[in-house]
Amino acid sequence: MSASHDHNQDDAHTGPIKTPKQLAWAVLLAFVVPILVIILLANYVSTDTKPAAGTGALDAQAVAERIAPVGRVEVKDANDAAALRTGEQVFQAQCSTCHASGALGAPKLGDAGAWGPRIKNGVEALLTSALKGKNNMPAQGGGEFSDFEIHRAVVYMANQGGAKFEEPKAPAPAASAAN
Repeated sequence: MSASHDHNQDDAHTGPIKTPKQLAWAVLLAFVVPILVIILLANYVSTDTKPAAGTGALDAQAVAERIAPVGRVEVKDANDAAALRTGEQVFQAQCSTCHASGALGAPKLGDAGAWGPRIKNGVEALLTSALKGKNNMPAQGGGEFSDFEIHRAVVYMANQGGAKFEEPKAPAPAASAAN
């Protein structure tokens, strides 16, 4: 039994490479296969970024679009009445998200039943709710629109719901600091 036991121990300590020819192939493949994989991966990654011949990727306009700034600063004169948006424009840009569909409990534009109790509180209460926020509606003051433009939007929506509020007067131009 010890002879067969010794034979099993010899098999347990041998590897899959039994001849010098197999060793040579294993060493060669151990170097070649990783190098081929690296070359193929580098080629795969770099071919997507190369523009094809005849494309407009390097045209001046295409380059300008890619390097254009993400945001921009717009300076407006708050006293310029022509630069101020109407109530309908503000509604379309800001308020229609909720007030056109009635999302989050917002009264729909033109729904006299929903606007009636709110109109009874007056335009100042509606404006305060719009500027400071109320229930699910976030505060609108200090955003992209001036308080005057928000006031116009409030009057527009309330009037569509049955109110007879007057359009707010444009703010008076600021006095010149030069004396």
